Amino acid sequence: MNRYRIATIPGDGIGVDVTAEAVKVLDAVLPGLAWTEFDWSCAQYLRTGSMMPPDGIEQLAGFDAILLGAVGFPGVPDHVSLWGLLIPVRRAFGQYVNLRPVRLLPGTESALRDRGAADLDLLIVRENSEGEYSELGGIHNPGRPGEFVLQESVFTRVGCERIIRYAFDRAAERSGRLCSATKSNGLIHSMPYWDSVFEQVAADYPGVETRQMHVDALAAEIVLHPDRLDVIVGSNLFGDILSDLAAAVTGGLGLAPSGNIDPAREHPSMFEAVHGSAPDIAGQGIADPVAQILAGAMMLDQLGESAAAAAVDTAVCDVLGAGEVRTPDLGGKATTAELGDAIAERAAALMR
Repeated sequence: MNRYRIATIPGDGIGVDVTAEAVKVLDAVLPGLAWTEFDWSCAQYLRTGSMMPPDGIEQLAGFDAILLGAVGFPGVPDHVSLWGLLIPVRRAFGQYVNLRPVRLLPGTESALRDRGAADLDLLIVRENSEGEYSELGGIHNPGRPGEFVLQESVFTRVGCERIIRYAFDRAAERSGRLCSATKSNGLIHSMPYWDSVFEQVAADYPGVETRQMHVDALAAEIVLHPDRLDVIVGSNLFGDILSDLAAAVTGGLGLAPSGNIDPAREHPSMFEAVHGSAPDIAGQGIADPVAQILAGAMMLDQLGESAAAAAVDTAVCDVLGAGEVRTPDLGGKATTAELGDAIAERAAALMR
């Protein structure tokens, strides 16, 4: 029996609903997972003034992986919930890779006309530790006519090179095509530097075909010609925006998983759905759990349980492809739990 210790942070809204289904599916393919749930959320912030306790990072450090639901709730500003939980965990545990696979799943439809699964299968590699998501800066002369705000970006040699190299490795494993998101015509220091590091790393991968596209043109390319793209690497902000756009055109945010990964495996990696907490539908049993279940499959793969991960992925594809059990966002009438049950049952059968 495996002895993986997994921390779950269901969070807020539908994060609670979909995390329960992901746990159900993962238990079906890999019995014996040791789960520990942490009630860290906006609700806790409203009670205590903190998203997690002062020793929260220390509490998580001993786990093999973390499964995060979603955070965010009316009354708590988004920057408070994000910087109070998600970003500190990412940075404390060296999770400098945010990996976001986006693809058109069986039985689902793209927002793009006449596009099928062969056209919509992307892997977005987002830098997850620095870039535009920096704490450097502030509001100066508040309340005065000369009031202004500074928001500084941070691009280090180490940070740029390691994420770009990671993306090249993934591209080499897939189609051998990599596109870098830039904006060097407008950002005079950070993006030319990013581009120069990309070009230097590219010299070590002669077998990978490369492109560098301004982020606005790349956004248009995702919509107009997604079949020309495979692996995309971008800075923290660019990767965040492009991955949401890509998820939207491949069926919706309810189907898109992500992983916050420490490639060195010195710390636990953290896995989550791309979607938010959607408090307006929380507890109603209509949220789509697929993204969180697929995030769980990514977690199993990171733990080295490739057969179990593949079973979960295949089960999701089989159930959605059959078209009999679908949540309302996919045009069906099934509840969150009913879709979770169907995927868990199919995944368990694939493991037998």
